[in-house]
Amino acid sequence: MVASAEIKIERIGESKLAGLNVENLPFGKYFTDHMLEADYINGEWTNIAIKPYQPLSLDPSLAALHYGQSIFEGIKAYKNQDGEAYIFRPFDNFIRFNKSAERMCMPEVPEELFIEGMRQLISLDKNWIPSQKDHSLYIRPFMFSTDQMLGVRPSQTYKFLIILSPSGPYFAAPMKILVEESYTRAAPGGVGFAKNAGNYGGSLIAAKEANKMGYDQVLWTDAFEHKWLQEVGMMNVVFIINGVAVTPSLEEGTILKGVTRETVLTLLTEMGIKVEERRISIDELVAAYQAGNVQEVFGTGTAATIAPIKEMKYKDIIMQFDTTIWKISPAIKQQLNDIRDLKSADIHGWMFKI
Repeated sequence: MVASAEIKIERIGESKLAGLNVENLPFGKYFTDHMLEADYINGEWTNIAIKPYQPLSLDPSLAALHYGQSIFEGIKAYKNQDGEAYIFRPFDNFIRFNKSAERMCMPEVPEELFIEGMRQLISLDKNWIPSQKDHSLYIRPFMFSTDQMLGVRPSQTYKFLIILSPSGPYFAAPMKILVEESYTRAAPGGVGFAKNAGNYGGSLIAAKEANKMGYDQVLWTDAFEHKWLQEVGMMNVVFIINGVAVTPSLEEGTILKGVTRETVLTLLTEMGIKVEERRISIDELVAAYQAGNVQEVFGTGTAATIAPIKEMKYKDIIMQFDTTIWKISPAIKQQLNDIRDLKSADIHGWMFKI
């Protein structure tokens, strides 16, 4: 157990906020005054402290650097019109974080450390939460193995941290997506559902090659036939086909269970739009597009929120969409923004007050 009184707080002498231009903040470049740090040693969490944001001193033999035991989450905090700070659905991220930890043979982080530590950290740095449209305070909890030895086995020691970054929108313009046919992100029985660092490292080459072709990201397909659609880079994906919202199923464990994905599916259902979580192939999507039945395609994620997709390329087939005439995803984005800004009633209890 980690009681709030056990979190030591060392405040920074002078805030960096005064020297930061909060207009048009790039995503994930600037960090707040403080961070939370804790160590897992001898089967318990200790050395729990909120301290000034600072570099870490790491041994070259650190297990995480060699064997990849590293997981993270992405969460956002907002301010309402009265200046009160809220976190969006942190308990869902807490649950997913520990599922990732279990898959990667890492210790569970207790709620008192994850949630209460986050609450105290943001309370200290809440002046860093931007008030501009589509801006937020991005929250990055992460954990990595810290054994100082070489050997392929689960580490016995770990470090858990939370850092905060005031950020603008991840994608400012509609995206162009390339359907991936060669590389594989995840396969059944693998770690596709876990938010571990290796998933992202392994995806970079596909994104780099797509960038060279003029595309922003790739839409991953299955490992065996490269026809069953999975997710887009750092986002889940939703297709509006004949007025029905279709999104790839999570059942095979190859797709991250997105908190924003779950939120959007809930809001779509409440709008009266039928939602189908199922397998969908690129062949089905192309056929629906050629028949004029694909109305909208968009990604959902913490960083991206809702990112419209204006073009998708598969082999020599280019599917183009006029995002300016869309109705559904813009309405969902506005509704989601209103909930996060506390302009609409939070009937689901998604907003956690600091």
